[in-house]
Amino acid sequence: MMKFMKDRSFYKLFFTLTFTIALRNVIVFTVNLADNIMLGSYAESAMSGVALVNQIQFLLQLLVTGVCEGAQIFISRAWGAGDNATIKKMVNMALRCAVTVASVVMLIVLIAPEGVLGLLADSKEFVSEGASYLRIIRFSYPIFAVTTALIVANNSVENVRLGFITSIGTLAVNMCLNYCLIFGNFGFPEMGARGAAVATLTARCIECIAVVIYTFRIDKKISMKFRDLRAKIDMSLFRDYLRKGFPVFFSALIWGVAMTIQLAILGHMGDSAVTANSISNTLFQIITVVTYASASCAAVMISKVIGEGREELVKPYARTFQLLFLCIGVITATLLFIFKDVILLAYDDISPESRAMALRFMSILSVTVIGTSYQMPCHTGVVRGGGDTSFVFKVDSIFMWGIILPSALISAFVLKWPPDVVFFILKCDQLIKCVVAFIKVNSFNWVKKVKS
Repeated sequence: MMKFMKDRSFYKLFFTLTFTIALRNVIVFTVNLADNIMLGSYAESAMSGVALVNQIQFLLQLLVTGVCEGAQIFISRAWGAGDNATIKKMVNMALRCAVTVASVVMLIVLIAPEGVLGLLADSKEFVSEGASYLRIIRFSYPIFAVTTALIVANNSVENVRLGFITSIGTLAVNMCLNYCLIFGNFGFPEMGARGAAVATLTARCIECIAVVIYTFRIDKKISMKFRDLRAKIDMSLFRDYLRKGFPVFFSALIWGVAMTIQLAILGHMGDSAVTANSISNTLFQIITVVTYASASCAAVMISKVIGEGREELVKPYARTFQLLFLCIGVITATLLFIFKDVILLAYDDISPESRAMALRFMSILSVTVIGTSYQMPCHTGVVRGGGDTSFVFKVDSIFMWGIILPSALISAFVLKWPPDVVFFILKCDQLIKCVVAFIKVNSFNWVKKVKS
């Protein structure tokens, strides 16, 4: 007989962690949406150009989060075991690795901003607008890495309010400065896309300062001090971190590169496809924040009970998580489908063709999001939280690189199918991977030991 969790404390912790992380994530994505909508009212070329840069930011976010989530497994288990020394060591490693990755991305776009954006779209106008934004926003990348590493560390010890509170301040600063600098209000210069970049960079700096002050001066759970950053790396722990964490990083890398290639495929199918993809994906990222938050929550909760030595709870936890993930998926799909027409009213300066295509793209996403909401947290939350960090890498490699991308390239540039069909092909793996996720999670062969 299948057993599900009946303990109210389980559901209280799940919904508290999930919705607090989700609120933080929706605010983070709203920063990009604010740029997207305000620039959409300013000029379609500015909005689409910034959307290209946001794909680089999305790739960076995946890579940095991948580095940090590799450490999250160790931090959550150490938190469950009451091992504060290991927590500090892992935070130190996560900070160094995250900043290194962000600095490499910043260096690449410092050298050739137009060249990088030119890979994503044919339109010289879009590339030019995007490059003006990228020349400013790229300096926020290492700052973003520090903030992300510290927020993931705080989430790992169930301190999720920090990210939520700081993100509210970030959103407020960003929207106020956007209004002033994009349009030239209140005596500020009219800077268009460059103004949006200045606003976002300023907001990211303020957010980072707040997170650093809290973590190193106020927090009592991690108890990190600035002097801890000078500590030598524990090489034994670092080797185990690489062994467990690198599959997470490379999974994020191949997924992020694949998403960028997807954007490039649609970017070479016409300006309307670029605009429609920009709108639908931005809204999709916002409406799926609960899905991504539930994955983070599941990883923390699974890792913690294993760290506490209560492995008898793993099976009922996993079964209950799957039911919750499906419920989240159905609710998300319904909301996206119902409100897709209303959402597009905010974009009053896009062409009728772009508007119609965006509606079709969002209709497709309202179906595939059910699969995303189940398989993604099963893989990156439950399975990865249990210590099997290489499985997601294998699944993404096979499906994305072996099936989806080749099929999309052939359909777009050989068969010359319309963007709507290509878009569905690019997203259909979200449904197929549900079968893999169900079999893997219910095999329970993903519970692994990690050193601490």
